[in-house]
Amino acid sequence: MGWRQRYISKSILIAIFHSPDNPSNKPPSLLACILAFFSTFQLTLSRYKAALFKKLRNDVWKIDEDEYKESFRSGKRKNGSGGLISKGDLGYSGSTFFATRNGKYLIKSLSRRFEQSFFRDRLLDPYTAHMSTYPTSLLVRITDLLCTPSPALGTLLGTTPSHHIVMENILSGQLSRPKPEQKKWETYDLKPNDYFYPERDVAGGVLVPESVKERLIDKFEDKVRVGIDEKEDLVSMLVQDTKILQEANALDYSLFLVRYPYSPEGEPVPQPPGLASPWRSGIVSRDKKWVYRAVLIDFFWVKDALQAKALTGLVDSWNFFQRGKGDGPMSITTTASEYRKRFLWMVEEIVEGRDSEEQVENEGRRLKRDITKDCA
Repeated sequence: MGWRQRYISKSILIAIFHSPDNPSNKPPSLLACILAFFSTFQLTLSRYKAALFKKLRNDVWKIDEDEYKESFRSGKRKNGSGGLISKGDLGYSGSTFFATRNGKYLIKSLSRRFEQSFFRDRLLDPYTAHMSTYPTSLLVRITDLLCTPSPALGTLLGTTPSHHIVMENILSGQLSRPKPEQKKWETYDLKPNDYFYPERDVAGGVLVPESVKERLIDKFEDKVRVGIDEKEDLVSMLVQDTKILQEANALDYSLFLVRYPYSPEGEPVPQPPGLASPWRSGIVSRDKKWVYRAVLIDFFWVKDALQAKALTGLVDSWNFFQRGKGDGPMSITTTASEYRKRFLWMVEEIVEGRDSEEQVENEGRRLKRDITKDCA
């Protein structure tokens, strides 16, 4: 972990272990506020709506509070990195990632200002209501939102993120396996791949390094072979989950799919913390080869943000100069309803819920009709 990551990690840990309900906590002094403003790397973070997220953790998702805090405490080191491991830059957006040392939780920075305000001011209330109604929803469980309570030089200069979300890690349990088994776990960040991606499609993508293109979109070359009940359960939950995203005008979200080899012998793989649900705990494939897990992630890009509008204009201009040879919309510039429809179609296509090809085709046509109707 580099020195910048250590500073960020320490700020996160201080916020997690600081209790806002402690009566002994005093308001910061004027000097403390001045010093906080001139911080460039180790910012003062606080828990946003701490009581709301605690209610989600304890009452809705049944996450034990002591075990939750212990996930951040375990393996604490003298250098201040605590129970966090830096995962570097795992996304195309440039977000920084950390994981707790027991592998149960991930911490992701929200690097774009419109993502921060969208989740905090527009999506959080419907997200909370939806999770309270459907505790086994496949929207990733966000257990904390950490942010700077006042402006700081580090956020103004862009040296340090001002917002971080703490969320479940459905790779939980991987670290408990022997190292040869850990390497067999596969992850896929899946989005509809029929959209126009300038980094991939313009001039054959030759102007962009392979390291960038590899992070644009994953391809799952196989099929998720499960029972019809498991497939219908997955699709029906995603229909519910993506509905609130469409209503909030969100798009560009992903299905995070995990699979690892099925082994009926030995100790079972530990499940992610909190209330169990089949697609979090693991669905065994029909051929007994794989165990699948899935959640819906990265639902912070809003269609009506200024950046999205600007990119929409750029893509429209590109298509105009193509003289009718347009490449269509990007995943971040299409409409929320169109993205939702294509996303659900993608899920329907990669998941097989029947054995015979005729049954698969009939079921696929029925689900696509239902999806199209629901997204209209």
